[in-house]
Amino acid sequence: MEAKDIRLTASSKTIKDTIQLTGSKSESNRALIIQALSKGKVEIKNLSEAADTVALEGALQQAKNAGDAEITVDIGPAGTAMRFLSAFLPLNTGKFVLTGSERMKQRPIGILSNAMKSLGAHIEFVDNEGFPPLKITGPFEQKSAEVTVKGNISSQYLSALLLISNSLPQGLKLNIEGELTSRPYVEMTLDMLKETGIQHSWQGNQIHIAPQTPKASTLFIEPDWSAASYWYSIVALAEEADILLPGLKPSSLQGDQEIKDIMLDFGVLSVFTAEGLKLTKVKGRKLKESYNLISCPDLAQTVIVCCAALGYETSFTGLETLKIKETDRILALQNELAKFGVRLYEAEKETYRIDCSKRFNPDTITIKTYEDHRMAMAFAPLALIFKELIIEEPEVVEKSYPLFWKHLEQVGFKIN
Repeated sequence: MEAKDIRLTASSKTIKDTIQLTGSKSESNRALIIQALSKGKVEIKNLSEAADTVALEGALQQAKNAGDAEITVDIGPAGTAMRFLSAFLPLNTGKFVLTGSERMKQRPIGILSNAMKSLGAHIEFVDNEGFPPLKITGPFEQKSAEVTVKGNISSQYLSALLLISNSLPQGLKLNIEGELTSRPYVEMTLDMLKETGIQHSWQGNQIHIAPQTPKASTLFIEPDWSAASYWYSIVALAEEADILLPGLKPSSLQGDQEIKDIMLDFGVLSVFTAEGLKLTKVKGRKLKESYNLISCPDLAQTVIVCCAALGYETSFTGLETLKIKETDRILALQNELAKFGVRLYEAEKETYRIDCSKRFNPDTITIKTYEDHRMAMAFAPLALIFKELIIEEPEVVEKSYPLFWKHLEQVGFKIN
C-alpha cells in the first residue's frame, strides 16, 4: 500500500469473520538461519510473508552466492535480520558490509558484535562504535567456546548466538548475565533447534550446545501470535465479535500467546477448536493492578493502547527494551496517546502507569507511526472508538503483517 496516510472508519461495531494469519515472523527468521546452516537437511513450510522475513531470505541468498568481491547486505529496517546475520555472516567465506535503514544505524549491536569477536569473528564498525554498518570478513577460526552476554538488553542477541552454536567447531557455552528479558524467545530458539535434532543443556544461567549436525526435518511455522494480538484488541473494542484465527494452537512456541490471558481481563474469551482459535466478546473481569510484559514486550503497544481506548488505568513493567526497537516505543506511545488526553508516565523506576482522567473522544485523530509497524497496528482498532482515524505511513505494516489493511476491510472497516 503506497500512501502517505489512510483514513479508517468502522460503520459497524460488530466484527465476525475468519482471518488467516501469515506464519510467525519470529519462527520464520529462526527457521531460515537453521535451514541455511543445515546443508540442505531442513525444510520450511508456511514461511512468513513479512517484509523482515523476505529481507532475511534475500540476504542469506546473497551470502550463499558471495564471491571474492566485497558485497553489501542491506536489510533495511529488519532488526531481527540484523542481529541474526551479525552472528551468521562471520561463519561464511566472503567480505560483507552489513547495513540497514537510518534508524537501524541508531540501534545498538555492539554487545552481540563484541561477543562474536571474542569467539574469533572478524567484525569492524564502519562508522560509529557499537552500531551498524558492520564490516565482516569470514570465515573465522574459533578461539573460544564460551561467552557472556547480558540478558536484559535483547533476547535476539542470545538467539543469534544459539542459532550458530552447533555449527561452531567447539560448540558454545553461553552465560546469561543478570535478568533474562523475553525468555520465551530464547526457549523458542532452543525448541526449534531441538526439532531438527540439536540438543542443549540449560543449567542455571548457562546454555551449552555442543557441535552437532542437524537431522533431516521439516519446520512448520505456526501463524503469528503477534499479528493475532491486534484481533484481540479489535474484539475488546467491538460491541459484539466472533473471530476465528485458523492454525493457532495452545502449545505454541511464541511468547506472545500471553495475549490470550491478558485480554481475558478485557472481555475477550479464547477457545481452541479443531479449526483454530476462536475469539469471542464476553464480559471482562476486573483489571489487574499491574501487567508485567517482560516476556512479551511486542504486546506492549497493543495492550497499552487498548487500555487507553477503554479508559482503563493500570501499570506496566517489563518495558525496558522498548526504547531500542524500530523507534523509541515509550516516547511514541506517550506522544500519540496524548492526542486524546491519555498520559503514559513513569510512576517509578521502570514502572509505567496509564492515566485516563483527561481522556476525550475527538471526531478525527491522526496517528504518527514513526516507521514502526506495531504503532500502526496497535492504534488501528481505535477506529471502533473514534469517528475517523488517520494512520500515517500505512505501508509500515508490511514489515510483519502485509495483509493487515486488507483484513480490516474484510471485516467491514472502511479505508480511504
